[in-house]
Amino acid sequence: MRSMLSATAIILLASAAHAQAPASNTPVKPKPVTTVPVRPALQTPADTAKSMTQAERLSIQSDLAWTGHYNGAINGEVSDRMVASIKAFQKNNGGKETGVLNPQERSLLAAAAKKPRDNVGWKIVTDMMTGTKLGIPGKLVPQHTSDAGGSKWQSSTGTIQIALTRRKEDALSSAKLAEAERKQAGRKLDYSAVKPDFFVLSGLQNQKKFYVRGQLKGDEARVLTVLYDQATEGTMAPVVIAMSSAFDAFPAGTLAMGPPPRKKVEYASGIVISTDGAIVTDRQAVDGCQSITVAGYGNADKIAEDRTHDLALLRIYGARDLKPLPLGANTAKPDLTLVGIADPQNQDGGAAISSVKASTTAGANGEILLSPTPGIGFAGAAAFDNEGIFAGLVQLKPVLVAGPAPGVTQAAMAPVDTVRDFVKAKGVMIDVGKAGDAKTSMLRLICVRK
Repeated sequence: MRSMLSATAIILLASAAHAQAPASNTPVKPKPVTTVPVRPALQTPADTAKSMTQAERLSIQSDLAWTGHYNGAINGEVSDRMVASIKAFQKNNGGKETGVLNPQERSLLAAAAKKPRDNVGWKIVTDMMTGTKLGIPGKLVPQHTSDAGGSKWQSSTGTIQIALTRRKEDALSSAKLAEAERKQAGRKLDYSAVKPDFFVLSGLQNQKKFYVRGQLKGDEARVLTVLYDQATEGTMAPVVIAMSSAFDAFPAGTLAMGPPPRKKVEYASGIVISTDGAIVTDRQAVDGCQSITVAGYGNADKIAEDRTHDLALLRIYGARDLKPLPLGANTAKPDLTLVGIADPQNQDGGAAISSVKASTTAGANGEILLSPTPGIGFAGAAAFDNEGIFAGLVQLKPVLVAGPAPGVTQAAMAPVDTVRDFVKAKGVMIDVGKAGDAKTSMLRLICVRK
């Protein structure tokens, strides 16, 4: 554990020679020039990681931390530590140590991380007394109390204790606070790091493991303390790593529990799939809407949704001359064009249909991820292959990981067969042709929430 906590703290803190022609009066027939093809540089594991979206790297780091293979900062940045952790995971599971997860290994990692994370009841919360955002193993520390000085969580037997405290006084310094924490009764330090705006301490306190992280801003400090019996170290080691990265003492703005709150007015894209006004879109984009308006056509009703695949079916009434997009069979290809309607703020108030390029990667649990993530408004957009055939529906999903990454969004794609099966099951008569004109089938959706 000492090495894991220490490593986490440290993280935070040729010319070619020319041949001579022979000296002779006999003319020398020039030799044919042979061109040697230049081999392209081999892609390293770090190069592969850099080609991923930040959200996917965050997710991989978080999963590796929960399986006990990664003890660095969960920040989405590529590092030798991350590559080494992937190799360690591959070795432990009998795979080839490439430093790059194939789709099967990524799914295996996600499943392996889910068990310890679910077992401890991991959740990201915002402490109502201080505004601090932190990760809490809710099942391990169900007892929660708060007062003006902060909050406490602990197990029923007291074997695991978590405290968040606030201190406010003139001339605060991290060195002064760290020294006061070090001198607490019964503490034996095995690691410390003190910087101008934060400090980290770890060691033993009366035969219990402890970890302390403090953050300063102006005349206020917020200090996280984790104390646990050594017998629980197997369970608590990844928890402490996750808590260290999730700790955000002074978050910008007002944060709620888990993902950021939804906007009161949110824009998305929708795909017309039938002449009688059926529209399919990203379920999350129209979740919790008090009203849904289709630009140019008026109000729409949400008539069905699929929470497993995050799809929603809307309908507008009395519309004429709608151009449905065919939902024929298609084999997903790695390079796609996304066609949608961006948020009006990104268009200076406009409503133009636009397109962006994207590539697919395999995510955990068989998801099809898109990179780079398109802009706001592209939730519900259509993805097409290079032959102009509909490949799937674009979805924008908030990412919740152990690290401090508020507002991170991952783009994914619901493949055409999933979309087709969903709308057919709801009785929608669709065109199963292959080619279609996305721009004539794309509509802007406006969701208004309370």
